[in-house]
Amino acid sequence: MFNHPSSDLVLPSRRQFLQRTGLGFGSLAFASMLHEQQAKAADPLALRPPLFAPRAKSVIWLFMTGAPSQVDTWDYKPELQKRGGQTLPGSDPKTGFFTTSGKCLASPFGWKQHGKSGSWVSDIFPHLSQHVDEIAFIHSMYLKANNHAPAAMELMCGVNLPGRPSAGAWATYGLGTENQNLPSFVVMHETRPRGDDQIWSAGFLPKTFQALTLDARRNGAIDNLTRQPSQSDSQQRASLDLLRDLNQQHAIKRPTQADLTARINSFELAYRMQMSAPEALDINQESEATKQLYGLDKAHCQVFGRQCLTARRLVERGVRFVQIFAGKNSSGDGAVNDVPWDGHNNIETNHRSCAAATDQPAAALLKDLSARGLLEDTLVIWGGEFGRTSDSQGTVGRDHNPNGFTLWMAGGGVKGGYHHGSTDEFGYKAVENKVHVNDLHATILHLLGLDHEQLTYRHSGRDYRLTDLGGRVISELLA
Repeated sequence: MFNHPSSDLVLPSRRQFLQRTGLGFGSLAFASMLHEQQAKAADPLALRPPLFAPRAKSVIWLFMTGAPSQVDTWDYKPELQKRGGQTLPGSDPKTGFFTTSGKCLASPFGWKQHGKSGSWVSDIFPHLSQHVDEIAFIHSMYLKANNHAPAAMELMCGVNLPGRPSAGAWATYGLGTENQNLPSFVVMHETRPRGDDQIWSAGFLPKTFQALTLDARRNGAIDNLTRQPSQSDSQQRASLDLLRDLNQQHAIKRPTQADLTARINSFELAYRMQMSAPEALDINQESEATKQLYGLDKAHCQVFGRQCLTARRLVERGVRFVQIFAGKNSSGDGAVNDVPWDGHNNIETNHRSCAAATDQPAAALLKDLSARGLLEDTLVIWGGEFGRTSDSQGTVGRDHNPNGFTLWMAGGGVKGGYHHGSTDEFGYKAVENKVHVNDLHATILHLLGLDHEQLTYRHSGRDYRLTDLGGRVISELLA
C-alpha cells in the first residue's frame, strides 16, 4: 500500500482500484442497457439487428389475388395436354386427383422453355419469361383452405383464422425499420380483396406494426397526412408535443395497454411522413424511360405498373415489407373485381387479361431492382392464395384447388433458375418436396436473418409465432 507523504489519505492498492472501478463500469453498462431498453419501449419501430447475417433486407410480395392456375402459368404438364377432354373416372389413391366434370382441361396456352435453366413458361408471360434464370420456383405449395378469404389469411398469417398477425407485421416486429420517416410495412391494393384487413393485419401484435394501406383508386394518396393550411409547422409541433406528454401520462397508468404507445408513435410517424411520404410516392420524379419500362404508357397495366414502381421507390428508402394485391382486370370473363385471377368461367380470357395487366410491371420490377443493385437484398415473391383444378368447371373454367400450386421468389438470397418440388402428372396435387405455408414463412424469415422458432410474442398466456407449430427452412432454394 502506498501512502502519500503530504496526506493521511490511504490510497487503495492497484487490485482494489480495479475492483472498485470495475463495479463502476458495470453500473454504467447496466444504466446504458436500461436506457436502451427504455428507448426501444418508447420506439417499437427502432431498428433491431437480425439474429444472423440476412440475405434480404426487404420483401416485395406480388399477390395475384384470385389464384392463378398453376397448369396455365408455370407448371407445364404434357400429360394434361395430351389427355385434354378425356374422362377420368374416380379418384387416384396416389394423387387424390378427382374430376368434378369428368374431363381434363388442357391448358389453352402455348408453352416454351426459356433461359439457361430451360424453364417452361406459358405464353401469357412474354416479359417474365425473360427472367426465369433469376427465379426460384416452388411447384409444390399447398394449404388447407379452399375459399379466397381463409386461404389468403392462411398464406399471409400461417393459419386461416382471423386475428393473427401477418408476415409483414411479424417482420416489422422482429426487425423494426431502417427509415423512421416512413412506415415499415406498406400494402397497396386497387380493390379490397376478400379477407380484407385480416390478410395484412397486425393481429394481437401492437398496432405499431400494422400496415399502411394505399388505395390505387386514389393514386396512392395517404388520408389525413397534409397539415392544415391554418397551422404552421411550429404550431403543429407544439400541439404534438403537448399531446404526446398527455398521452404518456395517460399510458403510464395503464401499462398493459400496448395500443396506447402505438397510438402515440403513430402521431409522431405521421408528422415525420408529411415530408418524406409525398416524395417517396411521387413517381413523376422518375424518367420517362422508367415509366415506360413499367408499362405506364399502356392503359391495361398502368395501375399495377404504378404500384410496382412505387414499391421499388419504397424499398429504396428503407421500407421493410411491401405487398401489392393485384386488382381488377381490364377485360376477361366478368370475374368479380376483388378476385381478378378467379377463372371459373373461362380460364383463357381471364388469365390472358390478368397476365397482360401484371406481366410487364412485374418483369420491370425485377429488371429495375437488378439494375440498381437492389435485387440481391430484396426478396420478390409472386403467387396467389391457392391453385386451380386440372379438370374443367363448366366447359373451359377451373375451380379452386389448395392441394398443389406454384409460387416463385427472386433475389434476396434465393437460387435463380431453380425448381423445387412437383405436382402429379396432371398438376393437381403436390407430391414431391411438399411446401406448406409455414415452410414458406420460415424461409422468408430466414432470408431476413430471423429464426422463425425464436421470433415469438406472448399473447393470452402463450408464445405465438408466424409459423405456428410447424415450419422448415427450404434450404435447397437458398443461394
